[in-house]
Amino acid sequence: MEIADKIISSEAVFTGLENEAKPAALAIKGNKILAVGAKEEILSYIGSETKEYHFGNQLIMPGFHDAHLHLMLGSLFTHASVDLSGARSSEEVVTLVKRFADERQGEKWIFGYGWDQTKWAVKEFPKRFLLDKAIHDRPVILFHAEGHYTWVNSKALQVSGVTKKTANPDYGVIEKDDEGELTGILIETATNLVADIALALPEEKQRELFEAFLKQAARLGVTSVNDLYASSFDRLKNLNMYHEYDKNGKLTTRIHLYPALSGNIEEAKATRDTYRSEKLRFTGLKQFIDGVVTGHTAYMLDPYLDRPETKGGPAFPEETIRNWVLTADREGFQIRFHAIGDGAVRLGLDLFEEAQQINGIRDSRHALEHIEVIHPTDIPRFKEIGVIPSVQPSHLALMPKESHTLRVGKEKAPYTYLCRTLKDAVDHIAFGTDYPITTLNPFKEIYYAVTRVDFTGESKWNKKEQVTLADALRAYTQGAAYSSFRENELGTLEGGKLADIIVLDCNLFDISVDQIPTIQVELTMMDGEVIYLSSAEDSPLHRCRDERSLVSCSEGVQTPAEQR
Repeated sequence: MEIADKIISSEAVFTGLENEAKPAALAIKGNKILAVGAKEEILSYIGSETKEYHFGNQLIMPGFHDAHLHLMLGSLFTHASVDLSGARSSEEVVTLVKRFADERQGEKWIFGYGWDQTKWAVKEFPKRFLLDKAIHDRPVILFHAEGHYTWVNSKALQVSGVTKKTANPDYGVIEKDDEGELTGILIETATNLVADIALALPEEKQRELFEAFLKQAARLGVTSVNDLYASSFDRLKNLNMYHEYDKNGKLTTRIHLYPALSGNIEEAKATRDTYRSEKLRFTGLKQFIDGVVTGHTAYMLDPYLDRPETKGGPAFPEETIRNWVLTADREGFQIRFHAIGDGAVRLGLDLFEEAQQINGIRDSRHALEHIEVIHPTDIPRFKEIGVIPSVQPSHLALMPKESHTLRVGKEKAPYTYLCRTLKDAVDHIAFGTDYPITTLNPFKEIYYAVTRVDFTGESKWNKKEQVTLADALRAYTQGAAYSSFRENELGTLEGGKLADIIVLDCNLFDISVDQIPTIQVELTMMDGEVIYLSSAEDSPLHRCRDERSLVSCSEGVQTPAEQR
């Protein structure tokens, strides 16, 4: 019998194998879980050097695995940009940006994110001249809440070399007014014209943002992430830096890499061969099929109500995407597609089905991301083809319902932002945040998954799509792990799996759903090491910064050893 380095226990342990939490203890040795069971079943793993921690009725569960985020961009938005999500007019945005810029006189670029004209009284795109009045001597780039268009000032256009004579890039629009003047709005790939320059941050700044992300993830109990390709935003991604942190033992979040699906299959193979560790791993390829509903760039099966001349369209010619899919699938790559409109979802499923027919059936685990609108006949195809739905529950509350219903039709509302229907249709569904489109906080996603509360905070959108708390937690742990081919190592608390474990400040199963967003993580363990420990004074355990002294300074809580 092996002797454990640590024993942790609680009256509430959610292993992911049942629908509720139950009293249990976990034996941990090195970076793995030796066993999980009733406290008396774990006694034989305790030796003279074993450290024992009991957490009362605080929930112990697997670490969260965010199935869809953009790591460096999220850190830039969170730690070096002005949050504009609360602004209710273009004038309010400018006020916030001006205040932010005045406090950062040494910054070369001013970054902002989260503005959304659908929340304003005047639901129109703003103009660059309004920004110019506040900041004319430094470039400003403000990313929309959905990340698919930007608002820039004249200085940003100037330093990027964008003029009214600049041609629209493929799948992008440099917006102009009726006189042909630039408005300062860049849609889809047109954003790259400015973002490619703005996001060329120095190495020191990149390290600062990366370390800030690792600390934030540890504090939120996020022990694994899927870092997906994000078009021009990948300018921020520094794989060599990731690799250095991994080699030096400083990587405290497992990162699964998903670079761009493109015609360069040899580069993809080289990346796959380079990043293969337990903490930093190439996992698959990702690309965009379409854009977003609010920009009329989501690919729909039917014309938009407010712009009947368009159904949106694919980001690349369909034949190009088809060739990429068939080649990558033949070479054994997993593929994830951004697919928001029902036309994009159907195209993605069609391509994956054709790949099976031509290359043969294998355990490919291809995935579609977002799936904001779907035709009902396509729902069963996910299981038939073996495609994973990867969704972000909080997206349903990003903006008013009308941003969808006035564009795609109320008859499609029952098939918008599906969650339970997709979960019931497949064996595995994955949850994530799309950070920084929403915050990295997993409890926000769980809250929207189980409540379906909409943008107003009062009514519910497709209430029938609510999932249970247990199902939401599973989607955010084992579902995400499965989507990354890590279900044998991660996602549940079982003997033999990696010790990525978190402890919450209460039993999540004992509280009301309204309290879910307020939940705090007390302890985060990744690879068997404590990487975050709360210092909350009102914790059931008196928190010590030294992990070794956790038990010795507990107040009135028996350890398993004391109970023996």
